[in-house]
Amino acid sequence: MVLRLSSLFLRTLREDPVDAEVASHKLLVRAGYIRRAAPGIYTWLPMGLRVLAKVEAIVREEMNSIGAQEVHFPALLPREPYEATNRWTEYGEGLFRLQDRKGADYLLAPTHEEMFTLLVKDLYNSYKDLPAYLYQIQNKYRDEARPRAGLLRGREFIMKDSYSFDIDDDGLEAAYQAHRAAYIKIFARLGLEVLPVFATAGAMGGSKSEEFLHPTPVGEDTFVRSAGGYAANVEAVTTVVPADIDFTDAPAFEVMDTPDTPTIDTLVAVANQMAARPEGPWEAIDTLKNVVLAAKLPTGERQLVVLGVPGDRAVDFKRVEANIASHLEVGGEVEIEAATEADLKKHPTLIKGYIGPGNGLDHAVLGSQGASGILFLVDPRVVSGTSWITGANEAGKHVFGLVAGRDFTWDGTIEAVEVRAGDPAPDGSGPLETARGIEMGHIFQLGRKYAEALDLKVLDQNGKLKVVTMGSYGIGVTRAVAALAESNHDENGLVWPRNVAPADVHLVVTGKQAELFEAAEKIATELEARGIEVMYDDRPKVSAGVKFSDAELIGVPTIVVIGRGLAEGVVEVKDRATGEAANVAVDEVVELLVTTVNG
Repeated sequence: MVLRLSSLFLRTLREDPVDAEVASHKLLVRAGYIRRAAPGIYTWLPMGLRVLAKVEAIVREEMNSIGAQEVHFPALLPREPYEATNRWTEYGEGLFRLQDRKGADYLLAPTHEEMFTLLVKDLYNSYKDLPAYLYQIQNKYRDEARPRAGLLRGREFIMKDSYSFDIDDDGLEAAYQAHRAAYIKIFARLGLEVLPVFATAGAMGGSKSEEFLHPTPVGEDTFVRSAGGYAANVEAVTTVVPADIDFTDAPAFEVMDTPDTPTIDTLVAVANQMAARPEGPWEAIDTLKNVVLAAKLPTGERQLVVLGVPGDRAVDFKRVEANIASHLEVGGEVEIEAATEADLKKHPTLIKGYIGPGNGLDHAVLGSQGASGILFLVDPRVVSGTSWITGANEAGKHVFGLVAGRDFTWDGTIEAVEVRAGDPAPDGSGPLETARGIEMGHIFQLGRKYAEALDLKVLDQNGKLKVVTMGSYGIGVTRAVAALAESNHDENGLVWPRNVAPADVHLVVTGKQAELFEAAEKIATELEARGIEVMYDDRPKVSAGVKFSDAELIGVPTIVVIGRGLAEGVVEVKDRATGEAANVAVDEVVELLVTTVNG
């Protein structure tokens, strides 16, 4: 059916919405694809649904091609399965929880691992039933504290999530590679540049994990890559660890008065005044900065942690959140923030601005066995034999020459500081460069975490019960629409790739004469009969300028203008992406457009 603008449920806007920060958000609202219903929640309008359906169709085709079968779960789910995996608690404030009239607990699903697992448990009981690949395209819900950027970070979104079920790890690896290959095809067909990068598993658990990032300056994720081919989400980058240093001949540490030095910059300045050294001036990299953080656990508890990091590096809270859960022995997502004055008052051994791993004399202050009892984690660059200037746990004093492994120990190491351009790639493939990207997909080798929690077992070849191993594979479908809009627009509006555009051809009549509309009607009818999707601006009382503006804003890839040239037997055909336009004989335009659309 021809989409006629005179009756299409559409109103375009000339001004950007006040809450829009990125181009995709501005243009999808202005061009009439979505409308805001609440913060982070959007209504899809007819044209938006057409684009969304085309994205979903590509995803379905490629998932079906690897033998995956589609199912559909409810979004409203009971508490019990999530209690069994502990995610009712682990999700913390990110979960939408509610009760029915009888007081029973429910949630709006953020993901569906539990339900997929229970479905397979219900229907399969033998290794002969495996492998099984199941997927759905379904709404998800997460109570984002700061929904932003339109569809890129919302509270309700559509995701394709699929799960593989195998009898052993070899099967899991095969499933993982099949999904990985399917993802590469999906994004290629969508026309979205993506880069598979190493990633952390986070709250999902499991081992091997990769994200598919679309490089763009507005991306919420920082990633790194090297000329030699290494690529990773910044949370997953591992430090090239220096070798231990023999500290046999290292001089004893010395506690020195360093008044008014609560910051690294002031400490370095005083150190160079008071304790100049022959090998060159002291720098921030010579100092051990001890940063006190508060970890907000999924249980609601608040636990302090001190990170010992080189003074020239800032702590990256996202990296801490991605890597700290194992040290705290908790599942789920941990939220990190700087410790408050109230936190510090509860631990009088922590002297703000002068915190160190020892008291400079005879016993440790930090560490689970220290005087403060606070977990002490260090950067991987803090290896045995390294010597540091650090706090003496006394106001106005620092320790010079405190040697790791000799004068202090720690509870563990953590990847917590910023990754910089120029840092060495962990695989030796050269220096790293940093970039921003939108996470379009994420694949995990979950292993047996959910199967064990929910007792998913099948009989193996020997007739013995064996826990099934699982993989999890997600694609942000609504996020893909936003990413396509973000990477396909100009100053006038959207410029959709043809395979996801709401129509193939946009007919624009510029005039009021009946013969113009008759010619446009004939072209629209013939195109539709040939399988070409047509949007037709048949509004009789709208000016040519407004019609042109709307056509460029909406972003259909081919625009056909039926106007004054019709008197000479020609219409104008314009490529929305390149701006190139040509006059074409009216009796040849249908064939030209069919060829253009079908390639």
